[in-house]
Amino acid sequence: MSCNHYKLVISNAHHQQLVAHLFPGDGLESAAILLCSKSSKYRLLVKKLLPIEYQACGVRLPDRIIWPGSSIEEAIDIAEVEELSIILIHSHPGGLFSFSECDNKSDRHAMPSLFEGVSSPNVCYGSAIMTPDGAIKARIYTRDLEFEFVESVHCASENLSIWRANENSLTQPLAFSSDMGQDLKSLTACVVGVSGTGSIIAEQLARMGIGGLVLIDFDCIEHRNLNRILNSTVEDANKKRHKTRMLADCIKLYREEIEIECVESSINSREAIEAAGKADLLFCCVDSSEGRYICDQISSSFLMPLFDVGVTIPTRKTKCGGTAIADVYGRLDYVHPGAPSLYDRKVYTSESLRKEYLHSVSPEDHDKQVAEGYLKGVVEEAPDVIALNMRAASACVMEFIMRRYPFRHEPNHMFSRTIFSLAACEEEFESDSAFDCSQNPLIGSGLEEPLLGIPGLAKSRSSSREDI
Repeated sequence: MSCNHYKLVISNAHHQQLVAHLFPGDGLESAAILLCSKSSKYRLLVKKLLPIEYQACGVRLPDRIIWPGSSIEEAIDIAEVEELSIILIHSHPGGLFSFSECDNKSDRHAMPSLFEGVSSPNVCYGSAIMTPDGAIKARIYTRDLEFEFVESVHCASENLSIWRANENSLTQPLAFSSDMGQDLKSLTACVVGVSGTGSIIAEQLARMGIGGLVLIDFDCIEHRNLNRILNSTVEDANKKRHKTRMLADCIKLYREEIEIECVESSINSREAIEAAGKADLLFCCVDSSEGRYICDQISSSFLMPLFDVGVTIPTRKTKCGGTAIADVYGRLDYVHPGAPSLYDRKVYTSESLRKEYLHSVSPEDHDKQVAEGYLKGVVEEAPDVIALNMRAASACVMEFIMRRYPFRHEPNHMFSRTIFSLAACEEEFESDSAFDCSQNPLIGSGLEEPLLGIPGLAKSRSSSREDI
């Protein structure tokens, strides 16, 4: 059977829970049920996990298991109310990364009851297997019991794990190799904010071979942007071209096959959020608290690894009354769903969100705040910061490479945050354990209404009627 466009995404917490339950150490097959929301038609997000009690299984052998009907009925009841897809998963203690003929017979018996149980056309049904190393292979069934393999299964933790249905070898591609380029072709990255750092990140990803880009930015090219937005021209500024469209057109000149979606809207719009939710990776390159708040919620809801980057140049007053550079530094945070969020790390706070709102309703103050975006305490219309942006953007993309194609000498969990000071020639690192982690009810909620749990983003009744 061939692979379709489906992707299955699972959080690290659910993945660890699955491994512990499916491999209790007795060498016998075990089972669980995954209830999945969606972030797009073909992207399934594990929202709930129902472990099946060992004693409830009629048969548990090293190569066979019989599912209890009551567990499937329980899953159907939940899925029908919340409109969730159902995937039956069991272990292969012997390590076979493939479905056996016994698995095929079991699915032919179980799948009809799933189709009868939940009739919504928006949900799908499938089965999956897990091997002792945590690798998952899944497939989706049609009503006539034909199946296609899920293209890939994704899990973001300290590393970015991807298990592909068409690969027999589970060896990670080597960083910086042509195999890495091939691997990247199947991934889509969303870049929120394609100005100073964002345009550089998008350019790097495109030239490395990323398969798709979702570019989100509401703004147009201005003359004051030309010294820090890659590929922008005087003509772009004169015509006030959208930043996303300018960048997409330039990338297409050397990557004709890349798929690019441009969203000329603020990240706090439904259009932008739904577009972002289709991607595999999220790069936050905004300088506002609201933008980071929305990216935080997108990461949790759509189970996306988040890379957030920021740079700043604090200034100080000299004895002579002049201005001097106090420091030049950048910050990079890597967040995987379920780990301490940007809010937990105080990258933004309730107070910063409140102040930002007050600035937005006072245009004069807001303009001054934007002008001071890089050099704190100094109003600069066109700060000359591309060298700093290059440094930070490169660190951000390298962080992604090190997560997907690990090559650090130390474990990746030690580097959840990186802060570099160019004035002091220093780099500091922090792990997730350095931050408190609050409970997050949005994990895996996908397109559940209201979107991102924000009432103002709820779909209107008129648009709901149009969708039906």
